[in-house]
Amino acid sequence: MPTLFRFLVIVAVLAALGFAAMYALATFVQPTSREITVPVPTTRPSS
Repeated sequence: MPTLFRFLVIVAVLAALGFAAMYALATFVQPTSREITVPVPTTRPSS
């Protein structure tokens, strides 16, 4: 049973590190906004 407990603790620590990394990225990284121009074709090709 101690090996199962150790495994669960390791999985919990890895999950906590993953959530902490996601939180840090969502909180501290500010995306840069820029204007995007996409050309739209005016006519459809005849088929």
